[in-house]
Amino acid sequence: MKTFLRSALFWTHLAAGVIAGVVIAIMSFTGAALAFEKELIAWAERDIRRVAPPAPDAAPLPLDELVRRAREAKPDFNPASIAIDADPSAPRTLAGAGRGAPVYYQNHYTGELVPRGAPRMRAFMRTMFVWHRWLGFEGDKRAAGKAVTGACNLAFAVLAVSGLYLWWPRNWTWKGLRPSTIILANLRGRARDWNWHNALGFWTAPVLIVLTLTAVPISYAWGNKLVYTLFGEEAPTRPGPPPAPEKPPLVITPPAPGARPLNADALVARAQVQLDGWEQITFRLPSEAPQTRRGAAGQSAAGQPASGRPAGESRAQARPPRERPDAKAGAAPRPVTLTVREAARWPRIATVQAHFDPYTGDLLRRDEFGDNPPARRFRIWTRFLHTGEALGWPGQLVAGLASLAALVLCYTGLALTWRRFRPTTR
Repeated sequence: MKTFLRSALFWTHLAAGVIAGVVIAIMSFTGAALAFEKELIAWAERDIRRVAPPAPDAAPLPLDELVRRAREAKPDFNPASIAIDADPSAPRTLAGAGRGAPVYYQNHYTGELVPRGAPRMRAFMRTMFVWHRWLGFEGDKRAAGKAVTGACNLAFAVLAVSGLYLWWPRNWTWKGLRPSTIILANLRGRARDWNWHNALGFWTAPVLIVLTLTAVPISYAWGNKLVYTLFGEEAPTRPGPPPAPEKPPLVITPPAPGARPLNADALVARAQVQLDGWEQITFRLPSEAPQTRRGAAGQSAAGQPASGRPAGESRAQARPPRERPDAKAGAAPRPVTLTVREAARWPRIATVQAHFDPYTGDLLRRDEFGDNPPARRFRIWTRFLHTGEALGWPGQLVAGLASLAALVLCYTGLALTWRRFRPTTR
């Protein structure tokens, strides 16, 4: 029975490797490049991601002034958020709303805007992504490319699992284990290919199993639904993780008559004090139509008059109490939410939604990654375990090295197959 099972797995392993080997090699190469996509782009942009103060005692400009200058310099750019880094040499980052919206780096001492750089690196990473997900197809052909990469990813999972079984030695002695666990430099031809295939497969198979299985919910709707079914939760109707669950509304003590909300700088300063170990704070800006901005020369970044309407406050909030629509309706003031990235976060890609009282700056609630339902947490983990990002740079390094090793596995596997059917080949 064991002999039959081993033989069946061997031929399944061989057939899957021959059929999907080339596509697996493409996904492995592109996956190795994408493992450090953000870090490579940051390295390519290193010159524009550093800001030097014009004088030793220079102070950064207020946030509302920075946004005002950005809107003056780029009338068609409507920033939706501004990110502040803990590193004083890092520029502010202004981003528009929605995927594909413009993103600018801004000198926080002068207000100068610089568009994102590294066009060649970004184009290269875009090419790697297109080949990794859709096999280089664009437009209407993406579905066909996705079907091929998804099927080959499943074949890769079968290869990794069956390879571990086929590797399992009958004789657990160092003499028997050494050729299949250590790369030997003095081998040639078939012996070298067998040694490389088994040794690299042994060390990388567990990682490759994780990388392939975490890709299943990305590639297939049924894979995404399966995650939620296993946790006894209802799957989202759209692919990917569902929106964060709604929580009870926060109640803010009504301010004294005539009180005004804190401006953006005051809120961020309060957040920096109350959120220990923060790396980046993102402040969401109120939207403003371009035609409104063009006729508001005396207004600040958040649409407030130069006389001091605070950032983060809507026009309705800025009106006197007797004119405020929410006051007439008896509505309570709403909290201000900041997105915070912390140094000690786990997983490494998690962020905190911190809600503050807009009048006192007191922290009302933190929405943590752990507050999500189990299925959503697991789904986010699988998304970023696929690239290793969930574990930080060590995880990315392991994922990248395993992907490079998979290239060698593809070559040696096809070479061993060729030699099997061409016995005269050495």
